[in-house]
Amino acid sequence: MRIIRASPAWICGVVLLIGIAGIAWASPLIPRVEKLPATTHHSAAPPPRSGGAARRAFGRATVFLIVMENHNWADIKGNPSAPYINDALLPRASYAARYDNPPGNHPSLPNYLWLEAGTSFGIHDDNAPGIDHQGTTAHLVTLLRNAGISWKAYQENIDGRTCPLTGNYPYAPKHNPTVYFDDVTGANDPRSAYCIAHERPYTELATDLRDNTTARYNLITPNLCDDMHDACAPTNDAVKQGDAWLARAVPRILASAAYRAGGVLLITWDEGEGGADGPIGMIVLSPHAKGHGYRNAIHYTHSSALRTIEEIFGVHPLLGDAARATDLRDLFSTFPTASRNGR
Repeated sequence: MRIIRASPAWICGVVLLIGIAGIAWASPLIPRVEKLPATTHHSAAPPPRSGGAARRAFGRATVFLIVMENHNWADIKGNPSAPYINDALLPRASYAARYDNPPGNHPSLPNYLWLEAGTSFGIHDDNAPGIDHQGTTAHLVTLLRNAGISWKAYQENIDGRTCPLTGNYPYAPKHNPTVYFDDVTGANDPRSAYCIAHERPYTELATDLRDNTTARYNLITPNLCDDMHDACAPTNDAVKQGDAWLARAVPRILASAAYRAGGVLLITWDEGEGGADGPIGMIVLSPHAKGHGYRNAIHYTHSSALRTIEEIFGVHPLLGDAARATDLRDLFSTFPTASRNGR
């Protein structure tokens, strides 16, 4: 029998032909990879290093809550003194047309407490923490602490060296609900290390945003001149001054890595004007909000904001009236619950 010795080149050619034939035979079974359409949102979350689809969407969600003061939505929407809100924010945001403070809940302090605990604790005044402090641990930042979720309250015009329990104009503790809880302040101790670590001057926020060292939950309170409460120099127009403050503050948040990685920015007002319950504003900005000026007429209150924050972080129990409230999920195209954001 004659033995045919094949050259290496001939063998490689045969292998190549077999490979091509195999690919041709199998090609109907190989799914076609479609190019995904570009997102319609204003920002897209960067892909994570690992994890499922939910992690790709939200990463570890960061929430920023800014609370302004004492104006009905009718005073803000379309007001020429608020060009940043009307011309820059609303066209890219989702917002609610029927968001109220809880019924009859006035003045400021009861509404800030409600955003923190779902109740006013029967308080209907603006007294300092020395009078209105609460011993309960059933409030938001303690639920977050117990779950290992970081938080900070960035307050304009505090010094960062003491727990800010007393007013020092234009800072007002009545707009800083976390200092009304004994487990935060060490029972009204101005030297409380825990309080000082979490109650930080607003000026530190810009650095934390730049360095991507913000907490997961960030309560941001402008001072009495910048939150639309008082008419101060140089504008002597409360709405205009607050709008200008937002025009400086919000772009820093929207440009941050924390926001772009599926963050949520909520901007609301504490209460309706002149004893009214609203509607007041609720503006939602997020890479995963419906945005593009979407609005709804669902009835919400501060309980809705609190419930939404609890659901984003997956902390329980739902506090006070938040257990009965409608959350803000309709304002999102994909709602960033804890099961989605990889807490």
